[in-house]
Amino acid sequence: MTICVVDGQGGKIGSIIISRLKERLKENVEIIALGTNSAATQNMMKARANRGASGENAIVSTVRKADIIIGTLNILMANSMLGELTPLVAKAIAESGAAKFILPVTQENVTVVGRSEMSIPQLVGVLVDMIEKETDRCAR
Repeated sequence: MTICVVDGQGGKIGSIIISRLKERLKENVEIIALGTNSAATQNMMKARANRGASGENAIVSTVRKADIIIGTLNILMANSMLGELTPLVAKAIAESGAAKFILPVTQENVTVVGRSEMSIPQLVGVLVDMIEKETDRCAR
């Protein structure tokens, strides 16, 4: 199973996600860090992603082969992350056949109605629980 974690602007949330996934998931899961820039990818690689790549073409090519894509709401929004997330990347992620697990966090002028007021670590905890259930279900 291939899980892609997409992040930009330093990769802090992506790094937290990858660290927590590595603690909980079995070895047969490959986690790929996809950064909108090299700094984001580098920080996610420090969190022990199996592989990593940076930039528009790397993200567009890799999400086509993913089983699961993880990121914040920004990864579905063209020109988010101060323009780092290009329209082509947002389209590729949205059109990918992978299951998408999206954290309701955005730096953009978007309000997610009904969003609970959980902290990022709490949200990541819920996310990791969901991913663990998904990978267990697919392993059967």
